[in-house]
Amino acid sequence: MWITLIVLAVVLSLFTLLLVIAKRRMGSIPVVADSPKLVTLTDKNFTNKIKSGMVLVDFWAAWCGPCKMMAPVLNELAEEVDGKVTIGKVNVDEQRVTSSKFNIRSIPTMILFKNGQEIHRFSGYKSKDYLLKELDRRSI
Repeated sequence: MWITLIVLAVVLSLFTLLLVIAKRRMGSIPVVADSPKLVTLTDKNFTNKIKSGMVLVDFWAAWCGPCKMMAPVLNELAEEVDGKVTIGKVNVDEQRVTSSKFNIRSIPTMILFKNGQEIHRFSGYKSKDYLLKELDRRSI
């Protein structure tokens, strides 16, 4: 029994240490300025901005490490698909009505809209190549 308790204590200690290290690394990810081709979406302008054409919306938060990692990818994507697809961002902490409406439970979550209708959703970090393939599959 003592051996089990010791092993459990060691495992919990290592797990805690790994969490602390991961949190420090995520906190050190630099904030990247948004491309001028990215659209900032709010509770007030959301419906109007997604109602026509293809719009990829990133639901994010300033404190989210993976969201910070997505910022340069979305900037590059916005530059590359300019005119074909609108790339927008919704800050889930500031735009709670829209985030709640689309049942955002984890971030980053990206939703692809076509003429105001959700056609695809994915969560977590995604590469630019992955996003381009997803947009291409849905005929940009």
